Amino acid sequence: MSDYILLLPVLLPMTGAFASFILGRHSKKARDIFADTVGALEFLICAGLLIFSASGRELSLSVKYICGLGITFRLDGFRAVYCLIASLMWLMTTVFSNEYLAHYRNRNRYYLFTLLTCGATVGVFLSNDLFTTFIFFEIMSFTSYVMVVQDEKPGAMRAGETYIAVAVIGGMVMLMGLFLLENRLGTLSFDELRFAVEALPDRSALYLPGALILTGFGAKAGMFPLHIWLPKAHPVAPAPASALLSGILTKAGVFGVLVLTSRVFLHDGLWGNVILALGTVTMILGAVLAVFSVDLKRTLACSSMSQIGFILVGVGMQGLLGNDNTLALWGTGLHMVNHSLIKLVLFMCAGVVYMNTHELDLNKIRGWGRNKPLLNVCFLMGALGIAGVPLWNGYVSKTLLHESIVEFTALAGSGAWIYKTVEWLFLISGGLTVAYMTKLYVAIFVEKPEKPIEKKPYMSLKSALAIAIPALALPIMGMLPSRIMASAARLMESFMDPTLVWRDTQHTAVQWFSLENLKGALISISIGAAVYLFIIRPLLTRRDGSGKRYYVNLWPAKLDLEELVYRPIVEKALPFLGALVCRILDNLTDWLTAALTHTLLRQKPIPPRVDEDYEPGDFASNPHQSRTYQRISGSISYSLLLYGFGFCAAMVYLVIILIMRY
Repeated sequence: MSDYILLLPVLLPMTGAFASFILGRHSKKARDIFADTVGALEFLICAGLLIFSASGRELSLSVKYICGLGITFRLDGFRAVYCLIASLMWLMTTVFSNEYLAHYRNRNRYYLFTLLTCGATVGVFLSNDLFTTFIFFEIMSFTSYVMVVQDEKPGAMRAGETYIAVAVIGGMVMLMGLFLLENRLGTLSFDELRFAVEALPDRSALYLPGALILTGFGAKAGMFPLHIWLPKAHPVAPAPASALLSGILTKAGVFGVLVLTSRVFLHDGLWGNVILALGTVTMILGAVLAVFSVDLKRTLACSSMSQIGFILVGVGMQGLLGNDNTLALWGTGLHMVNHSLIKLVLFMCAGVVYMNTHELDLNKIRGWGRNKPLLNVCFLMGALGIAGVPLWNGYVSKTLLHESIVEFTALAGSGAWIYKTVEWLFLISGGLTVAYMTKLYVAIFVEKPEKPIEKKPYMSLKSALAIAIPALALPIMGMLPSRIMASAARLMESFMDPTLVWRDTQHTAVQWFSLENLKGALISISIGAAVYLFIIRPLLTRRDGSGKRYYVNLWPAKLDLEELVYRPIVEKALPFLGALVCRILDNLTDWLTAALTHTLLRQKPIPPRVDEDYEPGDFASNPHQSRTYQRISGSISYSLLLYGFGFCAAMVYLVIILIMRY
């Protein structure tokens, strides 16, 4: 009976969503307090689950008959950690939303769908089979759409179109992959997948369903080339929603990629190389886009894309390193956690800026953060964390990921140059991260504003606490890696590689701040300083007539992948091909009908009945109407129409029988 507690973190926010909507119709203040309370209870429940899991115990639950196949949940270390991270993010963003959304319309709708998304996301992380994952993944995709279009402005609606299109198409492709995978393995359960794969004589048959499922999960994660929604959705969504989209919803996509890698393609070198290649492109492209961007939230969105690339590099290294993949496991899990917390801080800081200025352009918010020490320190904690500066949490996970690449490069033999290239792209991407975060920090907190900034309270105490608490955690985690981060990594590792349960897992102490480990971070910081000083300042800024610098975005608009490839395909190519196919089929049907009419279905001549009288309404005795009736009843269209009626009647009959039976 205690296993049913796994339903609580899923159902609490979902039921609370409808309760908050009803309450908000009568009292906005009461709704805000109620939503905060739901978030706090969710966090306490997930914290309790983490304590339970840390004691070495697990929970599992199967609920039959839901959606036919039933749904299954399981609690282990990885799931407990990420449920806690998700609940913390929802608690802090909900508290911050009270002030941020104070002047927004449709706040009831926002809280309704945000809490529904919370329950669905937790459902994804607790799921124990791919069917359950798919159900909650799709719920999460549709409910989070409302968060993207909350403003209902043209830009938000267009970004919402992209977001929902990627979600729907990705979901359909994923579902097809699940059908194929279940057909080949006979199961979708996480506990059974690995053993079903081992019993399969030809594993090459799994690559097609694996690619289809990867498409669905990769689209939500923001993986190249399915990343197009990410830079568009974040700037237009409210800042609390952006923090959730970047920090936690992308991790739901990574969760699916981890399931594929650890259950279906465990220690598979080919799969590892594919994920590594996609991760490397995602990592470097996101960083380059962030360097060029002059929009605060868009820069952070492109940064999220880049950091997802770092995580996918770790996933790829898990497959390549095989049984020696501990560094990759730890780096992947910890960078997921670090990125979630860092983006929670950075996007809420960006929300404070937008809440007061209603601008995101760096040229318009330049210097706004001067003389705001709390906001300055919080943003700086996030910037240093994501840049991988030693003594901050991002340094720990990036060091582990870097060392995993170095470890495999030493084992790669003749192909070592490929992975050496990946290592340098990794370090360069880290350097670009330092460069664009320096650009943001200098623009907002160092440069002088164009006009004096009015001194007034810029955020409430609740909002300040919502930002400061997670910001404080970033350096604490980085300064105590052995106590905090290594403990979390040990909890998470067995989910990412189930064979750890069966093999010896004696972990050697990691020398976090050894010269060899500091070397990679110092190289990235040096690259970042060079990019900022010799590219961003001289090339990506201009001087106006008065000599003042302003930022410019020199990234060619023609290279927008959505406008260059996806929209022309969806809006022009597919409608044209569809119309062409329909026209061909229409003409073919007409030709076939005409051919049958003159051969097998040739009508016999009906002699005129001029000698008989008939009433105008008498259908049977009217020669013209009788001839028309015979032609209609003998046509293919009429036969198809009757078939359609019959098919619908049969379906209704089967549904009634199933309802009566069950």
